[in-house]
Amino acid sequence: MPVWIRPSMLVQIVGVVAVALVAGFGLRFALTGSDQHGAPVPAAAVSPTAGFSATALAGRTIVLDPGHNGGNSRAGAIINRPVPAGGFDKECDTVGAETDGGYPEHAFTFDLTQRAAAILRSRGARVVLTRPDDAGVGPCVDERARIGNSAGAAAVVSIHADGGPAEGRGFHVIAPALSPDRANAAILAPSSRLAATLRSAFGRATGQPLADYLGKEGMTIRSDLGGLNLSRVPKVFLECGNMRNRADAAEITDPAWRARAASGLADGVTAFLLVEGSPSSPPR
Repeated sequence: MPVWIRPSMLVQIVGVVAVALVAGFGLRFALTGSDQHGAPVPAAAVSPTAGFSATALAGRTIVLDPGHNGGNSRAGAIINRPVPAGGFDKECDTVGAETDGGYPEHAFTFDLTQRAAAILRSRGARVVLTRPDDAGVGPCVDERARIGNSAGAAAVVSIHADGGPAEGRGFHVIAPALSPDRANAAILAPSSRLAATLRSAFGRATGQPLADYLGKEGMTIRSDLGGLNLSRVPKVFLECGNMRNRADAAEITDPAWRARAASGLADGVTAFLLVEGSPSSPPR
């Protein structure tokens, strides 16, 4: 007997199959080089950008971590104190970067996070933010990681904008390397897949070039970030552009570009979760 499939369901199935095929063949660390930390760089993945239903992410918990906070600049004693970072101690948090025109990273990351959260919630996900507003202090990097772990998140994205050299342009994604305490080994492979899928989706949505001043093909692998070292669930950092580059700054300060960036972020996370196929773990 023929099986009838609704058009909306067919769109989702085709999109997921396409991503799965790319993920299966493209995420085999095909690049033979390594980044400046000596770790292999995962190959690109392609993300669909449309056709997700209101239940596509039902049962999934996603944690979005907007970098820095609006009160950090007035709380040096708090954000400069050392906290555990996965085998060493590191400053609780930092003030963050800003454009030459004075648009701060903390405001950008919170705006983008809210936009992406709304899209992911429209697809049925439970979305947790590591900070509720842009007027507080911190939280510290160890607490940001703890929020993702406690939520049993299926994916965590820490959202930033770089403060690189003025001549450097583009965005990059940071995936975890093995931490000095070797406690994050279980998340390395899924985090690399999340990084590659997010890189592709974000680039497609924004037209933003891959960073030309660090990493390799828009990817860096690091073991010096407490937020990645302490995570026990798949997690990456998304550096959306270089705030000190004039071209990048013009985009970052444009609300229309931030809307496209939010779509790219949400599409990348969605595609990753649909390919991974596992619901979130219970909060712990």
